[in-house]
Amino acid sequence: PVFREFYEERDVVMEERRMRTESQPFGRLLEQFVSTAFMAHSYHHPVIGYASDIQSYTITDAKKFFRTYYIPSNMVTAIVGDVKAEALIPILEKYFGRIPSSPSPPALRTVEPPSSAEKIVILRDPSQPLYVEGYHKPAVSHPDQPIYDAIDDVLTNGRTARLYRSLVRDKQISVNVGAYGEYPGDKYPHVWMAYAVPARGIDNLAVQQALREEFEKLKTQDVTDEELERFRTRAKAGLVRALDNNLGLAMHLTDYQMLFGDWRELFRYIKRLDKVTKADIRRVANSLFQPQNRVVGMIETVSAPDSVRDAGSAGGQS
Repeated sequence: PVFREFYEERDVVMEERRMRTESQPFGRLLEQFVSTAFMAHSYHHPVIGYASDIQSYTITDAKKFFRTYYIPSNMVTAIVGDVKAEALIPILEKYFGRIPSSPSPPALRTVEPPSSAEKIVILRDPSQPLYVEGYHKPAVSHPDQPIYDAIDDVLTNGRTARLYRSLVRDKQISVNVGAYGEYPGDKYPHVWMAYAVPARGIDNLAVQQALREEFEKLKTQDVTDEELERFRTRAKAGLVRALDNNLGLAMHLTDYQMLFGDWRELFRYIKRLDKVTKADIRRVANSLFQPQNRVVGMIETVSAPDSVRDAGSAGGQS
């Protein structure tokens, strides 16, 4: 490949980092949250790198990366539509056959050890307060993934979900709640995380208590028949909609082939949804929502002069 305009694109990536992370309190909190949650695994590092990484990238680095990972043995291709294999395969061989073969990239050997202590990150900033609470969970290829999906759905999927009803509608201590099901990625063990924006006059600890009350209920009480059926219906409908066009089907086939090593898992997942039980949800909730498995992130509002002083006092190391 010819890496034209490499340095211009590098500047674009740097600007992206400034906009999404360095200029956004939530972005800065998430970066610290993830680096604290993962001590050993590569998820510890931001995807596009730190500012010093981006500024030091060279064309040589890009070519080395390309030759290592953009190779046939590391590639998955899905073709969907009204095609005939006997006509298609020669075309694939003509264009993709030009790519030189290389040894497979080195496997990722570092595994994040089980978390043994709760971790807390506090960002003091002259911005709106925010509360984030995450829990370590297995990769999406784990057999319990449909159960984790059920927990996520019951807690956070829409205005009928428990967190919205409790924190926003009933207690009115939050103006917004939500979750990231697989953060910062899903191929390896990652974090399920919920977030909430406190209402005016409400502090993060009040939100924390309300969240944990809902988590504890899942550990000790069955979800309702309606909640379980609603999860199954929404999960199946969402998957059917995603497969309703060629692009969606192709993307899902490649995703499942990469994550599971078998594209057929896409269709097996639908069957596994029907096997999720109330007892399964209690079992997984008791495993998931444990203090030593928890990572907490908070934005605590301070006046601008205080935040400047904090930044100055933290910058003395050389």
